[in-house]
This record gives sequence, structure tokens and C-alpha cells, in this order.
Amino acid sequence: MTRSLAHRGPDAQAVWVDLEAGVALGHRRLSIIDVTSAGAQPMSSANGRFVINFNGEIFNFAELRSRLEAEGIVSWRGHSDTEVLLEAIVTWGLDRALEAIEGQFAFGLWDRSARELTLARDRFGEKPLYYGRLGRTIVFASELQAFRLHPDFTGELNTDVLPAYVRYGYVPHPWSIYRQVWKLPQATTLRFDADATTGVMPEPQRFWSLQEALDWARDNPFRGSEADAVETLDGRLRRTVGARMVADVPLGSLLSGGIDSSLVTALMQSQSSKPVKTFTIGSWDKSLNEAEHAKAIARILGADHTELYVGPEQALAVIPRLAAVYGEPFADSSQIPTLLVSALARTSVTVALSGDGGDELFAGYNRYVLAEVWRRMSLVPGPMRAALGACVQAISPEVWTRLVGWAPFKPRALRAGRAGDKLHKWAAKIGAKDDRDFLDKLLSAWEDPRVVLPASEGDGLLHGDIRSQEAGFSERAMYLDTENYLPDDILVKVDRASMAASLEVRAPFLDREVLKLAWSLPMAMKVRGGVGKRVLRPLLAKYIPSSMFERPKQGFAVPIDQWLRGELRPWAEDLLSEQRLESQGLFNAGEVRKVWAEHQRGVRNWDTRLWYLLMMQSWMDQQAVA
Repeated sequence: MTRSLAHRGPDAQAVWVDLEAGVALGHRRLSIIDVTSAGAQPMSSANGRFVINFNGEIFNFAELRSRLEAEGIVSWRGHSDTEVLLEAIVTWGLDRALEAIEGQFAFGLWDRSARELTLARDRFGEKPLYYGRLGRTIVFASELQAFRLHPDFTGELNTDVLPAYVRYGYVPHPWSIYRQVWKLPQATTLRFDADATTGVMPEPQRFWSLQEALDWARDNPFRGSEADAVETLDGRLRRTVGARMVADVPLGSLLSGGIDSSLVTALMQSQSSKPVKTFTIGSWDKSLNEAEHAKAIARILGADHTELYVGPEQALAVIPRLAAVYGEPFADSSQIPTLLVSALARTSVTVALSGDGGDELFAGYNRYVLAEVWRRMSLVPGPMRAALGACVQAISPEVWTRLVGWAPFKPRALRAGRAGDKLHKWAAKIGAKDDRDFLDKLLSAWEDPRVVLPASEGDGLLHGDIRSQEAGFSERAMYLDTENYLPDDILVKVDRASMAASLEVRAPFLDREVLKLAWSLPMAMKVRGGVGKRVLRPLLAKYIPSSMFERPKQGFAVPIDQWLRGELRPWAEDLLSEQRLESQGLFNAGEVRKVWAEHQRGVRNWDTRLWYLLMMQSWMDQQAVA
């Protein structure tokens, strides 16, 4: 019997399910086993040819159902989107079905006739899908932990990905932290022939291309005014929000107080006959707190608002769970409030909408507005820029923060607090050789991984670039983020945290038509004069006063730097002790202890570098006892 491993959620157990009884276990053939959600069962097509294990939602399934009925499908066994997907595959074929569906999904499809397994993942990477070869068996799963249940799983650490991890705080696709397991990239399929030899591992194939979508947008630029763009975008987003509001369970919104989540909430409320339930996590650190803004926005919109303020005691309670929740080393520190807000929302709702994707599509991150600053800086010879950066870094972040606070006029990006940390970060990057080097430095915590990984030979840099000679710094950064940071950090953070709380999160910005519209707009409608999300601001102003959101971006963050000098210090000191580091032999103990000491003295704020290492150490501890 071909067996399948379990699971999804905090209380997962081994659930063995036949994907297809009778798949050969012989020397020349592959055994294919599936790892499904706990309690989930595969579904067969009406004609019996296909068997699918599906994780996710198809948002346009009602439209597809009507189209299938018009083509002769009149007998349905139920009302699920999974059944609609199966019959679309039967009627149109897999490629056409994938082109037609709009949703967040990962699935394994067994074709009994062709004896072929196909894995598929949605366009943006909202739902996870891992796969690997364990002995003579192909295994696929929604979580890495499930692979540990297989007798041929070795758990060998993939040290080749560590340079990328210490740069970015995540393991980029297509790799995982284990040598035997890969992540299926977003917008791809992977086909396995059950009769193929065991030594052959196929390559993922794209069924949708971000680059091709951007090529279309470039060839079909938006011709109207900014006011026209606002109205067009309003209609497009209203439709995607409405489609994601379809649910037979309680629905809410994760409201951070920023532009993206506020706009999603406003569009939800405009289409709801009752107050939308909204949820916010606040920080007692006023420089990071947007909860008061979120509360005021919810009041203006007429939403039913719930908030929770996070202190170090809540972080201490959450931190021991992080390694198990995320499955591999993952170090975006906003994982803490994301886990907490998911648990908060789950007390009242089962599905929540978020503003994820708005930053990547409409130039929301601070790095996107640095294009003009960098263009001017790059005219200065590199050695002079490096010397200037060294001078800035010679003054502590705390002193810079006080100096900027006293200044009557200051750049917009320095108005949200922690100005000294931002100045230090920028000063360390301005000696860059060119646009891509500057971007790589901006994205990296440890710019040279070999400093902290003495046995490493790789640089860990992300590869790939937008295919356009006319693309400027901001476009290149947005493309790289959409291909990597979005699926491997932002969406991982939200999916794992929400699923740990049994909450389903949907992101209306992550729609291919919204993306094409966003990229068809002139860059000046997205970022201009040091301000990003230009076109979203007048759109949101249709629903709430602009004074409520026209403020510098603060982000969904917690004061890790302070906690590492205070309540979290004993925990961190244990994980980064010289004895432990030297016995493991993974990190350069001398360099780590130097960074730790500088952080404790307040000479530098190394919270990001330290958090990356701490999450790796915590994960290794969790693996030892799992």
C-alpha cells in the first residue's frame, strides 16, 4: 500500500492515505506519497481519472462552474471549489484550467490514466508546497515537519543555503533547509511519471510568468490621468476584495493602520451590510506603534475593532513556538505580532483579509523611494561615499536619533522614529559599486556571509533581474521583491502564523489583474518626491480623511533591539554563548560575540543580524528534540 503522511496545523498527527493504491514500489519505479492537511481526503473526478489533494481556495470558482455548466457539466456532487477545479481539468485540461483559475492554492494531482503526478502552486506563492525524493519515494507536503515521519528522511542540513539565510533571514526557493527537500516555486508545475527511473528529477515549469505579465504591462501602458487611475484601481480592487469576502464562516480584516490594510478594510466595509471585524496588534514602543491609528481608522469606517498590545512577556511566550510553526529557520521579527494577531483574530473569525502585496506592487517600501537619492550619491566617487558612510557610523544611533529629533526639518523617511538606526543602515550601503550592488546591500543583514560562516564559499546573493533596459532602480527592486521577498518571507510569515491559529488569510492585492494594472501605471503614479504608493493615497482618501494615513511608514514591528538588551537577553545569551557556538562549529563564535557585545553596549543596533542567528539556533534546538 502506498502511504501518505499527515498534516497542517498545530495538532497534526500522522494520517496515512492512499493517493493511488497500486503505485509500484519496485526498483525501476517511483512510489508517490502525499502529505495532506490533517483530516483531509483526496477527491476523485466524476469520471474517476483524476485524484487531487488540494490546499487553498479558488476565488472565481462560481464563474468557472457556470462556464462548465454552459459546456455540458450539469451534474455536481457538491458545492466545493475543489470539485470545480477537478472538472475544469477534465474538461479543459490542466494547462487551460490553471490559466482560468484565480486563487491561492497548492495541490497534487494524480492522473490514473497517464500514471502521472503533477504538483502545482499558485501564481504568487501564497500556499506552500514542498517535495523531495526519499529513497525510491517521491513525497510532497505542505509543511517540512511532515517529512520527518518518513523512514528514509535523514534531516541532513543544507549548509549551501546558509549564506542566503544570514543575508535575508529566510531560505529562498527552490531550496529548503534540508538537502532532500525542495520548495516548489510559485506559478509552476512539476510532473512525475510513476514509471520513470528513480534517478530522474524533473524541472518545475512555469504556467504563469511575472516577467511576461510585466512585458504586457509595458506594451499596454495606462493612458489616463492619475484621477482615472484611481477610479480604475478602485473598481479592480473592489472586485478582488469582494471575491475574497465570499465565505460561509465568520470573516474579518487584519488592520495594521497602514495604507494597504486600511484600503482593504475600507473596501470590505463598503460591501458589507454589518460592521467588519478588525484586529490589530500594538506595541508599547511608541516609535513602532500604529495601533492607535488603526483604532481611529476602524472607528471612521464603522468597523468592529479589537486590539492587543504586545510586550516582552508575550514575545517570551511565543518565541519557543516559532521554530515549530515555521518548520525551518525564518527570521522576520514581525513573525511575533503576526502570530499574535492571527490568534487574536481567530477568537472571532475563521477567515481574514490582509493588505499583503500592496508594498511590492505600489512601491511601499522605503528602499523604493531611494532611487533619486542613490542616483545623486552615485555621482560621487566610491571612496568618498565610503568615507562619508564611515563618518556617519562613527556616531552612535542613539546620538543620531536625538540630533534628528532636534532638527526643525528632516526627510520624511526619518520622521517615524529610530532615525539613527536608519542613518547607520544607509551609511553602510552608500559605498556600493552600482544599482544592483546597492540593492543587494540594502536587502542584506550580513553583507558578507563568510564573516559569520567561516566554512562557507558562496555569497548567498539572489539571482535574476527584470528583463527591461528601461527599468530603473525602483522597478528592479520591486521585481526582485515580488519574485523572492514576497513568496519566501512575507507570505511564509502570514501563512505559517495564520495556519498555526487555524485562521485562513486572503490577500486581495495578489491578483494578476491588479498586478498588471499596477505595472502599467507610470512609475510617477507609484513613487514620486520621496513618497511611495502615490495612487493608493487618493484612493484611500475616498473612504477616510488623508490626515489619518499621511504619515511615514512604521511597519509591523516589535522592539527586538530593546528586548535583546532586556527581557530576552538571558534566552539569547544562552543560544549565542561562546561554548555553544564553538561546539556547533557553524558560526564564527568570535564574530558573533563581538556583534553581541556591541549591541549590548549600544554602540550599534545589530538586532537584525542577531535575530537571524537566534532563529537558526532556536530551530536547531527544536530539531534536536522533535
